[in-house]
Amino acid sequence: MSTAVLEKIKSGKDTLTSWMNHMHKTPELAMKETGTAKFIAERLREIGGWEIVEGVGKTGIVASMKVGDSEKSIGLRADFDALPIEEDNNLPYKSTVPGNAHLCGHDGHTTMLLGAAKYLAETKNFNGTVRLFFQPGEETMEGAPAMIADGLFERFPVDSVFGMHNMPGLELGKFYFNSGKFMAAVDNWEIEITGKGSHGSMPELGIDPIVCGSALVMALQTIVSRNLSPWHSSVVNVGAFQSGIAGNAVPQKAILRLSIRNMDPDDRTMVLDKVRKITKAQAETFNCQVEIREGIPGTVLVNADEETHWAANVAKETFGEENVFTDAHPYMGSEDFAFMLEKKKGNYCMVGNGDTFMVHHPQYVFNQELLPVGARYWVALVENYLK
Repeated sequence: MSTAVLEKIKSGKDTLTSWMNHMHKTPELAMKETGTAKFIAERLREIGGWEIVEGVGKTGIVASMKVGDSEKSIGLRADFDALPIEEDNNLPYKSTVPGNAHLCGHDGHTTMLLGAAKYLAETKNFNGTVRLFFQPGEETMEGAPAMIADGLFERFPVDSVFGMHNMPGLELGKFYFNSGKFMAAVDNWEIEITGKGSHGSMPELGIDPIVCGSALVMALQTIVSRNLSPWHSSVVNVGAFQSGIAGNAVPQKAILRLSIRNMDPDDRTMVLDKVRKITKAQAETFNCQVEIREGIPGTVLVNADEETHWAANVAKETFGEENVFTDAHPYMGSEDFAFMLEKKKGNYCMVGNGDTFMVHHPQYVFNQELLPVGARYWVALVENYLK
């Protein structure tokens, strides 16, 4: 287990913490992170030595550094968008933007990569090219496709790419790897049900979209439980149901927002088709009109065998075998880093955030003890890949 590099990175933990605190206080939603992108670019210029290109895929940033004569190259990616959720913490660096918060730890992810950027620029202990991909819009599955469409791998070629995410419930500071299918594809859909508004005392004159929507929510729950084998993995979650404001009225409309996740392409096709058919049937039953708005689809995240085993071994050498697991359970969560892994071989791993609320919970907190640990992992990958 190597500790000297980690201790050096830890000596700058106050700086890392101040960087994360700034981003946490000023969260920005997907593809609108202009202030955060500017902050990241400014920190990279302060560090020095990096060739910085801004505006890749709208607000994405690529920082490149070549040392020595090797033609090998490695890409490291961190995300930096926030969520449209109100934070319910009493942190001194709590979000100052009503309704928006970094409740998935992307501010921590970006800080870890900036920490690695600082160390690598100071030491230059590698031979080849490092590219840091600071990516917007992960939560909406827009950022990675946008950067790829903007020529990410043609303009900034790499041999392989690596990503990392913190995960509550896993032991703090320990790393979790697995190869193959590691995270699900996601489809974020919105269903608008239109009825007919009326006075609450005369429901017979209206068409109630709340009753229709309620029946639809229950019917959607049967898709997985009654159409898929228990051995398959799929989730249909209704995370938002918005309608009406007055108790004495029948509202005109109701909005449902769904997150649908699948690991298998055939299962995905079946589940999405069932959602369409059940929605149409329920709307007809209640005499409502309905519109389904299908969001940008995600894709299954697949870790390459060779790169996963290599990254796990580097982590073992760096942090000790007792701190690295290679049999991590796949997650039904989703990641648009999966699109990068469709273009380049690589790995996406989890680092434990300890016993905290789950990401996306209003009281979730990214454990800042991870900041130097994550930076050390990135440095280890670079120094081993580009020996």
